[in-house]
Amino acid sequence: MQRIRPAFAILLWAALAAAAAKPKPALTLRNFFHAVSFPAVKLAPDGNAVAIEARRADYVLNRFRSDLWVYRIQGSGGELLPLAASGHDTAPQWSPDGRWVAFLSDRAHHGKQLYVVAAGGGEADLLTFVKGGVHAYAWSADSRRLYYAARKPLTEAQKKARRQAWHDVKLYRRGRRPDDLYRVVLPAVAQFSTEPPKTTRMDAFLAHTPLRVQQLLATPDGRELIYLTCDPRGPIYITGTNGYTKHEIYTVQLNAAVHPARRLTHNQALEDHLRLTPDGRRLYFTTNSDIPGPYGDLSGRIYYQPLAGGEPVRLAAGYRGSFTRFALAPNGQVIAAGQIGVQIPLYRVGRNEAAPLPSAAGAYQSPSLARQGRRMAFLYSSLTSPLEVYLAADYRHPGQARAITHFNDFLAAARLPRGRPFHWRADDGTRVEGMLIFPPGKYHARHLPLLVLIHGGPADADVNHWEADWYQWGALAASRGWLVFEPNYRGSSGYGDTFMRQIVPHIVSRPGKDILEGVTALERAGYADARHLAIGGYSYGGYMTDWLITQTTEFRAAVTGAGAIENTANWGNDDLDYDDTWYLAGLPWQNEAIYNREAAIWQMYKVKTPTQIVMGTADQRVATCEDFLLARSLRAVGVPMRMLMLPGEHHGLGNNPWHGRIKVREELKWLADWAGTPAQRKQEDRRYAQEIKQKD
Repeated sequence: MQRIRPAFAILLWAALAAAAAKPKPALTLRNFFHAVSFPAVKLAPDGNAVAIEARRADYVLNRFRSDLWVYRIQGSGGELLPLAASGHDTAPQWSPDGRWVAFLSDRAHHGKQLYVVAAGGGEADLLTFVKGGVHAYAWSADSRRLYYAARKPLTEAQKKARRQAWHDVKLYRRGRRPDDLYRVVLPAVAQFSTEPPKTTRMDAFLAHTPLRVQQLLATPDGRELIYLTCDPRGPIYITGTNGYTKHEIYTVQLNAAVHPARRLTHNQALEDHLRLTPDGRRLYFTTNSDIPGPYGDLSGRIYYQPLAGGEPVRLAAGYRGSFTRFALAPNGQVIAAGQIGVQIPLYRVGRNEAAPLPSAAGAYQSPSLARQGRRMAFLYSSLTSPLEVYLAADYRHPGQARAITHFNDFLAAARLPRGRPFHWRADDGTRVEGMLIFPPGKYHARHLPLLVLIHGGPADADVNHWEADWYQWGALAASRGWLVFEPNYRGSSGYGDTFMRQIVPHIVSRPGKDILEGVTALERAGYADARHLAIGGYSYGGYMTDWLITQTTEFRAAVTGAGAIENTANWGNDDLDYDDTWYLAGLPWQNEAIYNREAAIWQMYKVKTPTQIVMGTADQRVATCEDFLLARSLRAVGVPMRMLMLPGEHHGLGNNPWHGRIKVREELKWLADWAGTPAQRKQEDRRYAQEIKQKD
C-alpha cells in the first residue's frame, strides 16, 4: 500500500479543513421557490419499491409540474428512476400484484385521464378518455380491472337542447353534474409482459350516483365498491342538517345484475382518507368532528366503520393531539401521524390509546405501508432538514429510516435558520405556544426585528417542519434577518378540543389577544425589538392580520392576503359555509351582534399600519370583495397601502408559480421598507434589485 508523504498529508488536511470551514451560502428567494414537494408516496405491495409524486415549479412554462418516480430497493440501497415525466402526472396507485402503477394525468389537456404504466418503466397506456376527466379511481383485487368515477358525457342532442334553452346563461353553482361509476378491464394476466396494454379494453357502466365521487376503494373480495361523495357543484355545503348528507360514504354491490348503493354513514362529519383493512371488514377514515354530533373544526380523529353494519368507532379518543394521515399494517395495526404541540411524531393507534413510535423531533407525514413485511415509506422534515421521502426497514422504528430522495439537497446545503418552541400565558391563564425561528447564526440572539407570521385555518398549527412556498415562508423571512414568531393561538390544532373550541364565537378577538400577549412576552424576554415589529398572514392568517392592525398601532408594517374584514358578505360569498356558521355560532341573522363585533371593518378608523394586500382574482373561498373593501378602507383613513392582484388564481395560488414567488418577494420588500432595520433595508434593496432581474 502506498503511503502518503507527510508534506502531502499536511496539504491535504489543510485543503479539507478549508473546505469544511467554507461558509454555507445564504438561502435565496430563487432557491426557496425551487423546492420540491411530494403530494403522494406509495409503497409497493411487496415493499420492494416506492412510487413518488414530485411537484416543482416550472418557471419557463409558467406552471407547476408533477412527475412520477419509482425507487427500487436493492439490498441495503436502491435506485431512484423516472416513471412518468410528462409534468402532468399525479395520484399514483400500485396494482395489488405490484406489476403496474396507475395514475391520473392531463397530459393530453382533456382533463385528468386514467393511465397505467409497468412498474419496471416504459410507455404509459391511456385507459380513459372522458370529457371532464376522472375524479377518483381504484384497482380491483385481482389487478385486472380499474374502477373510476366520471361524469356521463352529454349526447349531441342533449348539448343542442341545452344550448337552445340556456344559450350562455349559467345556473348559479349548479353547473357540475354528478358522477357515474365505470369499470375498465385490462387484458388477461397472461398477456402482461414488459409492455402495458395498448388497445384491448372495455369500459362498462356500473352505477349512477347523485353526487360527485371524491375517493373510491374496491373491497378485497371483489364484491363491493366503496366511495366517498361530495356535492357535485363543488365544495359547497348548505348550512343545516340536510347539507352534510352530501358528504357521506356509500357502497355499491358489484356481483349483482343491478348495482344498488348502500349508505354507510349518516352524520355531519366530513370524512377523508378512506382505508380498508386487509380482511375487508373495517373501513377506517379521518374526520374533524364527533360522530355522532354536530359539525366542528376540532382535532383530527380516526374512526372505523364496520362494513357489516353498526356505528362508527373512534380510536384513541383520549389523545390530545390531532391525527392527520395514517396507514394500515398487514396485521391491521393503524400507524398514524399525529400533531401534538409543535411536533408531528408517528403513533401506533389502538382502540384506547396512541403509543408513540421512536422517532426524531420534526414532522412525519403521509406514512405508507406494504401489504407484506414491515417496510414503511413516509415524508419527514424539520426546520433544519428540508422535506424528503424516507424509508424505514421496520415501521415500528421510524427513527432509523434513511432518505431515499435528495431533491431538496440544494436547500439543505444553504445556511438555514434554527427554531424552538416559545410559551406564554394568556390573560385567562391558558398556556399558549408558538414557534420562534431565528436568523441563521443568531440562535437565541436578543433585540431582533420581529415578524409575526400567522397560520391560516384556523384549525391548523405551525410546527417544527420544513415547507417552502408562498404560504409558509418563515424560513426565508428569518434568513432575511427577521425573528419569525408563528403563534398557535386559540383554535389551533394539536392542543386538544377545549383549546380549539375556545375560538367560538370569538373568531378573531380571542385569538387576537393570544397573539398580542405572545408579542408582549417576547418583548419582555428581550427577544423582540419593539421598534421593528411587523405582522402578516394569508387566508385566516390574513383575516387575523386585518383584525390586529385595528387593535394596536405597534406594528410598523403588515402584509395580508385573502382575509375577510367583515363576516356577513364573507359568509355569503364563501364556497364553504359550514365552518363560518360554526365559528360564529349561527347564521348572520341569528347572531348579528357577534358577526359585527368580530369584524375589522367597524374599527378601521384606528388603523395606522402600512399594509400590502394580495388577492387571487378567481378566489371563491374569500371573495375579492373583502380585499377591495380593505383597500378602500385603508385609503379612506389615509394609511399607506397597495394591492397585488394575481390573475386567475384561486384561494390556493396553484396556477402560476411566478405569482407566489412575486408575492413573497414584494412582501419581504414591503416589510423591510416600513418595519426593518437600516441594515435590513439596505440588504433587501440589493437582493430585490438582483431578484427582479433574475431569469429561470
